[in-house]
Amino acid sequence: MQTTPQGARLGACAVQFGKVAVAAALLAGCSTVPTPTKGDPFEGLNRTIFTVNDKIDQYALKPVAKGYVWATPQPVRDSVTNFFSNIGDVYIAANNLLQLRIADGVSDVMRIVINTVFGVGGLFDVATLAKLPKHENDLGLTLGHYGVPAGPYLVLPLFGPSTVRDAVGSLGNYYVNPISYIDPPGLSWALYGLNVVNTRANLLGASDVLEGAALDKYSFVRNAYLQRRQYLLSNNRRTPQELPSYDEEAPLPKYDEDAGAGAAAGTAGTPGAAQAAPASGAVAATPAQGASAPEAASGSAAGPTDTSGNPANTQIPAGQLVPPTRFNFPSFRLH
Repeated sequence: MQTTPQGARLGACAVQFGKVAVAAALLAGCSTVPTPTKGDPFEGLNRTIFTVNDKIDQYALKPVAKGYVWATPQPVRDSVTNFFSNIGDVYIAANNLLQLRIADGVSDVMRIVINTVFGVGGLFDVATLAKLPKHENDLGLTLGHYGVPAGPYLVLPLFGPSTVRDAVGSLGNYYVNPISYIDPPGLSWALYGLNVVNTRANLLGASDVLEGAALDKYSFVRNAYLQRRQYLLSNNRRTPQELPSYDEEAPLPKYDEDAGAGAAAGTAGTPGAAQAAPASGAVAATPAQGASAPEAASGSAAGPTDTSGNPANTQIPAGQLVPPTRFNFPSFRLH
């Protein structure tokens, strides 16, 4: 039976991964959490692996990333980021098509073509300038799209936070990634290593904020990871969670102030007007509630008069409707 180079590389990676997992398990020993968090039944083991990963990052990966930033100009680092982002669009497009998100899948394919042809092999992100958005997708989200549960939270050695479903999906992403099929194998692993270092260099600022702000880094990373995966899954399912809810009726307008103003103005001409106005909220003390100047001065709702003091002619032309003012009608209160 003949073994392909890709199978040999994957087998070697699995062996190394298994060794690291066994070593982390031995370091964990009998470390358990009396009351593990819901969704994280292996919290004791996960915390131990998280600590090992954090130490590896602190003493190995982070210094290398800082040296990479120091030695590499920003335009070169941006081109490296664009190159691996263009490769990542391959399995993003594949997963969008698997989820039957045809429009997003076609958009991703167009991004790959434009960036590869006009972006010098993906070194320049021309597709974003062409208004083609970059999506996020992977096999773990595809499995979740079709109802596969996430399973318990896991911290993978060297790979960081994950779940059972996402750990299985990462194996599929390995086979879809074009870097896995590059010969010789040394070049393939060198590109993988460059991608890891470049990604870590892009996260230097975020890690500094995390170290200064989080009281419990493990809980912070776990909650952030699970919430983001749930957000991406909800977005891929196109659920109406982000849409506004029209189930609740809009609140009715309040007529207390208008009713109080009408009652105060309507009783201003009576002998007990001085006592009635304060009882209704003293609205009549401010005549600028829509009343005209003559009404505010006289305190009554009398109609207009001519120059001789007689009532003026108030006939309305045919076809013209003049709405009455609110002060000509008895006030009422809605409950």
